[in-house]
Amino acid sequence: MVDVMLRLVDKATLGRLLEMPLSRLVSGFETGAFRDLRPESDPRYHRGFDVDLEGDFLEWIDKADGLDLGAPLADQDISVKSQCVALLLLAEWSVSAEWRCWDGRLFLYVEPILGGRIESVTEFLSADLWYRFSAAISASDRESYSESVILDWMARREDLDETLDPSQDPRILPTMESHKSLTESLFDFLEMARTEANALLIGREFLSADSWVLGGQTLGERAGVSE
Repeated sequence: MVDVMLRLVDKATLGRLLEMPLSRLVSGFETGAFRDLRPESDPRYHRGFDVDLEGDFLEWIDKADGLDLGAPLADQDISVKSQCVALLLLAEWSVSAEWRCWDGRLFLYVEPILGGRIESVTEFLSADLWYRFSAAISASDRESYSESVILDWMARREDLDETLDPSQDPRILPTMESHKSLTESLFDFLEMARTEANALLIGREFLSADSWVLGGQTLGERAGVSE
């Protein structure tokens, strides 16, 4: 199993970065001068470290051919694939919080709320799925949503004739606590994602940059429009 990742992108921050010529981005990332421009990090969640993202962007600059450092990213005469790598890094720079989870667990967290079967883990890369899911849980509260997931998980185990007795399986209680923690943090995360200032960035481990989804479009679609 791999992790599906949801990230909150501050739209204003990303917009400012995309308007800058590459030369200014290089200067800001080399000196660390842009660190005050990043949205405030939510202490309840992880996000990429400043120095790692700065280094990755500068490495992209060094390796990309045919760049016009006097122009912004959208005006570069480069491949969509290369543009998407840079766009993903700038989007990550604009992130305030990241929520991630094994893709196999997401079936437990999403299916009971949407009331239907999810056929493939690739559906978790759909912005529409997350918008519908977010709208559905907004009618509830954090504790009720988390409890409903745990009860559904217990029912699934019973249907498979698997024990719920901690004395027989010591993993039961830690797993239950893990489900509780993840579902409660997901509820809070999506509550923040519903604000106008944020855009949802959706991806998973080992996914190519052009297939990440930002605000309902893949980065490949966004880059293609600018070419």
